[in-house]
Amino acid sequence: MTTIETERLLLRGWRDDDLDPLAAVNADPEVMRYILDGSVRDRGRTEADLRRIRDGWDQRGFGLFAVEVRATGRLIGWAGLAVPEFLPEVLPAVEIGWRLARDAWGQGYATEAATAALRFGFDDRGLDRVISIRHVDNARSERVMTKLGLTPEFETVVPGHDQPVAVHAISRDRYRTRRGSAGNRPAGRPR
Repeated sequence: MTTIETERLLLRGWRDDDLDPLAAVNADPEVMRYILDGSVRDRGRTEADLRRIRDGWDQRGFGLFAVEVRATGRLIGWAGLAVPEFLPEVLPAVEIGWRLARDAWGQGYATEAATAALRFGFDDRGLDRVISIRHVDNARSERVMTKLGLTPEFETVVPGHDQPVAVHAISRDRYRTRRGSAGNRPAGRPR
């Protein structure tokens, strides 16, 4: 699996000792507030999610990275690419997303990690288009999407959860144009 270093973060593969810190993130009601029906996830559900994440990498060659703060080695959550099967009307599609521990919010980590994951999707995996889906009330995620260059496309409702969501998107051409106008600085280097 690819590992990406950014200025402050390491986006890497998952290790067995990531389960408990990720379970703590998933057990925080504020973190989970806008995820599907807003339910927290217990350790068993988080373990099953990790198995699916690992399987996704094997099947697709992309997925969700574990996000670690380089200075401390602490796992603060995840960021990366997934197929948004929970919203069939957008398929086929690849979604960029992130979930970080609440004490990691407001420090630019989500934008830093997602920028690197987006670059990986377009430059390393050759994706043509990437979407991102957020609960309509999730202003924090909307700000990250805007910083990434994703633009709103439409609003809909998640089947089975009745959650109103907004779908944002960016094409590879728009991504490259934005990146070129930003001085072509790298968002992180795979190794």
